[in-house]
Amino acid sequence: MKIAGWILAIVAVVYVATLIGLTWMQRTLLYFPTQETVTPAAAGLPKAEVLHIQTADKENLIAWYMPATPGKLLFLYFQGNGGGLADRVERFIPMTEDGSGLLAIAYRSYFGSTGTATEAGLHLDADAAYAEAIKLGYTPDRIVVVGESLGTGVAVALAAQKPVAALILDSPYTSIIDVAAARYWMFPVRLFMWDKFHSDRLIGQIHVPVLMTHGTDDGVIPFHFGKDLFKLANEPKKFIEVPGAGHVMLGKPEVWQQVKQWLDANVHMAR
Repeated sequence: MKIAGWILAIVAVVYVATLIGLTWMQRTLLYFPTQETVTPAAAGLPKAEVLHIQTADKENLIAWYMPATPGKLLFLYFQGNGGGLADRVERFIPMTEDGSGLLAIAYRSYFGSTGTATEAGLHLDADAAYAEAIKLGYTPDRIVVVGESLGTGVAVALAAQKPVAALILDSPYTSIIDVAAARYWMFPVRLFMWDKFHSDRLIGQIHVPVLMTHGTDDGVIPFHFGKDLFKLANEPKKFIEVPGAGHVMLGKPEVWQQVKQWLDANVHMAR
């Protein structure tokens, strides 16, 4: 009995220590910023320029901008939790090859931007990016918000409070806390997680066309989280399921072609 008691005590201590560590390090586990800065030209996007955007709380963000040609849309892009803007060039190129514009921000602490990444901070970053798009002369009916992975939560929150033309979500989720609870099922993460990104509570407030795409074998954000969020979205909406594919889909030419066709059919700019 004494040995069994000691074993249980050791297991309990290890469990509590691991839980404390996960709680303390949770933002390190959620955000993976790169501070390495690369010019758009060096990354393969020579027509893009670098902008510097200030947020409401005085952080300074790096953004890449390609102006839209007359009559074309502007894609306001929010990346996932890892890497930087240079890692998204394969998605940016097809988005802009028809003359559509791009404004992609590096969140606070990412890619040369100042500050520390938090959910509240990323929402302020999104607000600043939207304000910059308006300042650049784009009306809301020309702004399509695009979110990738973690950035889908940023995109949903922005589209729920700002007028936009449409919303595109690549590998979305109901909430980050749902994803974390599934991954760390052995811990009560719902009680201790700070940044929750509850897209499920906001998607119903969006009344513009919504498109979601998700790979069925996504090992980062399981496919069913995207389907669950889609069920909560208002019409008109479309879900592009990519059989056998993993995480993030917009870099696939066959997926982007479907997205473009959907935009042509569902987004009508004021003339």
